[in-house]
Amino acid sequence: MFLQGYRKEIFRPECNPQFQSLHCIAHLDDDVAEVLPYLNAVLGGHQYLKDPPALTLKVHGKLITLHPREIAINALKDEGEADKILEWLKQEINETWQKRDTIEPSFETPAQPRIFDILKLLPKTSCGECGQPTCMVFASLLAQGVKGADDCPQLDDQNRAEIAHYLKQFVFEL
Repeated sequence: MFLQGYRKEIFRPECNPQFQSLHCIAHLDDDVAEVLPYLNAVLGGHQYLKDPPALTLKVHGKLITLHPREIAINALKDEGEADKILEWLKQEINETWQKRDTIEPSFETPAQPRIFDILKLLPKTSCGECGQPTCMVFASLLAQGVKGADDCPQLDDQNRAEIAHYLKQFVFEL
């Protein structure tokens, strides 16, 4: 087993203590720097940095950043969600390391959804029915994985399907 365990720290962001979401820092028992390019290849990271090594993932609107000795997760509902994500990552780290001989490591940042490509498919009425002030804001939330095409009540079925198809290439599930 590559990663044995971690010590978890849950807190509210200091910049705004009234935020409802929580953040988590997991202090890792082992240095995972060597597995990061393999994880980038397997999970399709949002951003990969070589020096210092770091891999950022976007999962369901959350940013998860893996550093050699810690994992940072933002926008958590509760501690249980942090536990679920950390256990998933621990399993992914260990399985990826075990299979590294069959994986081509990636030191590149993969392609990301483009807001303007999404915006072209939206009605561009800025009606606010989705809960956002403009279609541009809604498009950025779609690109981040926070919202889905079904969250736009004015979107026709053809464009809804095109958006879902476009975004599918950038998303992976826990």
